[in-house]
Amino acid sequence: MHPVTAEVTQRIVERSRETRTDYLARMEAARAAGPGRGKLSCANWAHAFAASPEGDKQRMRDPTAPNVAIVSAYNDMLSAHQPYERFPAILKRAAHEVGATAQYAGGVPAMCDGVTQGRPGMELSLFSRDVIAMATAVALTHDAFDAALFLGICDKIVPGLFIGAAAFGHLPAIFVPSGPMTSGIPNSEKARVRALYAEGKATRDELLDSEMKSYHGPGTCTFYGTANSNQMMMEMTGLHLPGAAFVTPNTPLRDALTAAAAKRAVEIRDGGNAYAPFSAVISEKSLVNAMAGLLATGGSTNHTLHILAMGRAAGVQIAWEDFHDLSRVTPLIARVYPNGSEDVNAFHAAGGMGFVTRQLLDAGLAHEDVMTVAGMGLRRYQQEPFLDGGRLVWRDGTPKSLNPDILRAVDDPFEAEGGIRILTGKLGRGVIKASAVKPEHRRIEAPALVFDDQDELLAAHKRGELDRDFVAVVRFQGPQANGMPELHSLTPALGVLLDKGFKVALVTDGRMSGASGKVPSAIHVTPEAAAGGPLAHVRDGDVIRLDAETGELDIKLDSRELMSRERASAPPSGGGYGRELFGWMRRVAGPADTGACSLFEAA
Repeated sequence: MHPVTAEVTQRIVERSRETRTDYLARMEAARAAGPGRGKLSCANWAHAFAASPEGDKQRMRDPTAPNVAIVSAYNDMLSAHQPYERFPAILKRAAHEVGATAQYAGGVPAMCDGVTQGRPGMELSLFSRDVIAMATAVALTHDAFDAALFLGICDKIVPGLFIGAAAFGHLPAIFVPSGPMTSGIPNSEKARVRALYAEGKATRDELLDSEMKSYHGPGTCTFYGTANSNQMMMEMTGLHLPGAAFVTPNTPLRDALTAAAAKRAVEIRDGGNAYAPFSAVISEKSLVNAMAGLLATGGSTNHTLHILAMGRAAGVQIAWEDFHDLSRVTPLIARVYPNGSEDVNAFHAAGGMGFVTRQLLDAGLAHEDVMTVAGMGLRRYQQEPFLDGGRLVWRDGTPKSLNPDILRAVDDPFEAEGGIRILTGKLGRGVIKASAVKPEHRRIEAPALVFDDQDELLAAHKRGELDRDFVAVVRFQGPQANGMPELHSLTPALGVLLDKGFKVALVTDGRMSGASGKVPSAIHVTPEAAAGGPLAHVRDGDVIRLDAETGELDIKLDSRELMSRERASAPPSGGGYGRELFGWMRRVAGPADTGACSLFEAA
């Protein structure tokens, strides 16, 4: 192992000793109690399969016949989740083939951040993760299952399913992706039209036409944002079947992988020869592997929130410092849009996750000795799935990149360090995705322009008031203020100003989309303004320094003078669009550097 990777892993183990021990003890107690259906009364159990087909009913009368839960985030609005309409039937047939049954145990909500960007609904986005976790627990709490299959891909959905799965960590859990949509127009063309529209040089019809050619079919959006970063992480943690992440929907190989997931879930149940519960697959080492993959591929900054919350659900205490230190030794070996010009389909064709896994293992930057749903050891994940005469097989993936503009070896990286860094200073602590920002834009010192919501900034841009050097401070966007919405709608306007030659940056206690890049942005700043953080005391004209190279997030002002100023008042909490139902979550949400989660007691 690389000494820094080993050291970070060990300090996570030490930091987590008490909570992890407690978690594993609870999971062992649940396992020792035996399959839930064995404890149900006849009336309870009869209720559980009253509507099942007659053949399933007869099988489910057998107390030794395994029953697998399907928890799905299917809906028609999310392109990535629309293919899941077909999956339950595939999974049930596959379970039947190995003497088991499978039941659709429950659905969970799934909202599309692409639809709600810049809209009131985005204020529900982050907390939808916590709702999904609770909905997953509701689905599994019937206690009638030997294993579980989780159908979800996009931004908050996989973390939410993961947190819910952790509560039932004595069960084996396999995450079943649907894959990315086929590639549309080039990303450079999409970005060009967006920039023209931001400048008023393209019509709304022209913009919509461009967007429809980009987002055009079933599957995940093909940029490397949070959704596709989720899929990378599920591979690196061993919760996918090897190579499952980036196979496109509605293809024979996709369907074969889906069926194989159901069969494998039966194989790894308690009582079989290969028991692999979620609580054993997910460990300190497997979560370090997820962070290594995120850094090596320039993945979404949203996971500096999600991985913390996901870890806590399994008793593992991860801190931002762990990201920071791993980033210093994990080279950036992938460039996928928005960090590069090509999409995830080109990444997959160039070698994809099999190549990334091999590189990280060979360099000692990921742990090989972990349990996965495919068996012991992460080496299995440098293989790729294929169909051989209709039969699903795995072969070794390419040891060399097939496109060095997209993927490179660890000893010839795009950058020596990973894509995510931590910023600290008198304004608090925040995160920056440095890999998406050109080196010449990673340092800026300029006067602050303060906005209390993103609409104020966009209105100032439309009025032509932002043609200058400045650092935009967009505050009262943290979890306690309004649910910590993504501010991706700011990217086109700020990007236009950067292209004009102005020095521009963003500092916010909110989030940016996993697809964001280009403009240097200190995000997730904590303490947030609504909790009395320094951002609540910043005024127009204060000189702010953001330096992604040195990790500075500073203001040219004495801390005592800054904090002695009158504190700005947060705008009233928004109502409507369901936001009033989430007030309790805002009140109890933890800070960004513990995962911004409403489900755990304050650390």
